[in-house]
Amino acid sequence: MRLSEQEFEDLVVAVLDTLPEALLQLMDNVEVTVEQVPTRLQMGRAGVRRGSLLGLYEGIPLTERTSGYSLVMPDKITIFQRTIEGICETPEQLAAQVRKTVVHEVAHHFGIGEQRLRELGWG
Repeated sequence: MRLSEQEFEDLVVAVLDTLPEALLQLMDNVEVTVEQVPTRLQMGRAGVRRGSLLGLYEGIPLTERTSGYSLVMPDKITIFQRTIEGICETPEQLAAQVRKTVVHEVAHHFGIGEQRLRELGWG
């Protein structure tokens, strides 16, 4: 299952647009991007093997920010297009996986860890 870069980015934006407004207003100093595949450095940060990283949150979660949090680069959520496409066979699977990945990474921005996400069915 393959989309153009623009189609995939549009899908990510559409997912973000479906998030509750109250949640979106709480998101602070975070950028969402799409890359084709993760770099070795990104895979190392995530502690995963090649071909299995669907998304990555890099930054300081909202729950860990202190009064000293200022003048810092934005947190970054990266969604990996080719990795997601590689595990999906239909447009419906692709849309569902993009949604799951975006929500998963946004949850990290809010300080929700991997174990809790698995418990909630988003892991």
